Amino acid sequence: MKNTLIKISLLIIVLYCTVFPNPESIMRTANEYYKNNRYQLAVDEYNKLIDDGYSGVSLYYNLGNTYYRIGQVGYAILYYEKALAISPGDEDVLHNLELAKQHLKDKVDTLPPFFIFNLWEGLLAFFSVTGWTVLVYIFFVLFLTAIVLYFFSKSINQQRTAVFSAIGIFIVLCLTILLLAVKMNKEFNIKYGIVVNKVVLVKSAPDQSSKDEFQIHEGLKVKVEDKVDDWIKIRLDDGKIGWVNKFTIGVI
Repeated sequence: MKNTLIKISLLIIVLYCTVFPNPESIMRTANEYYKNNRYQLAVDEYNKLIDDGYSGVSLYYNLGNTYYRIGQVGYAILYYEKALAISPGDEDVLHNLELAKQHLKDKVDTLPPFFIFNLWEGLLAFFSVTGWTVLVYIFFVLFLTAIVLYFFSKSINQQRTAVFSAIGIFIVLCLTILLLAVKMNKEFNIKYGIVVNKVVLVKSAPDQSSKDEFQIHEGLKVKVEDKVDDWIKIRLDDGKIGWVNKFTIGVI
């Protein structure tokens, strides 16, 4: 009887693992397909994880690499951008993203930004929302520590040092909070997408019969401003706006 129960339990475990494979197993399978140049199979496996709600830098990076290998540059750029949203300073992702961008057909003219704006954007991109949140907590704790040290100081010099330290830390804390607020606003209220179709006709209105405004191509990054049914309103860096079918854009 005991052996029968053990066999039944083992059978249930095997069946469960077959029907519901764990994410590590799927990831290993996908990686093996990639190593063996079976890229479409690798794409299918990676997408299984995404469909199940999984995310992560490695998953997005590997999927981006796989799409790049099969010539789907739009999807490659999309998943590189998703990886950067989690880890903005990842050198491997940044390198491969620049390689993929070399295949872009659209050259959108934009006014050169003021250098301070470039500095600000670079600072924002240095950390994700999680990273800036951690920094806020760290500087807040340091600020409280400086205040506590002031009250426990035994000399005027120690109190002076604690006061100046608290002022300096408070200034940095305020700047970090500002950066976190701006980063959160960009992350949750400002959306960007990547064109994933080879060629997309941008319409003047969210209607297939509306006028064709202009044409964009695979891999172009656009700002997502609105959505109506199956249509997305986009804005290019040069100010052009229009509507495209939602299935032609992958939202980052």
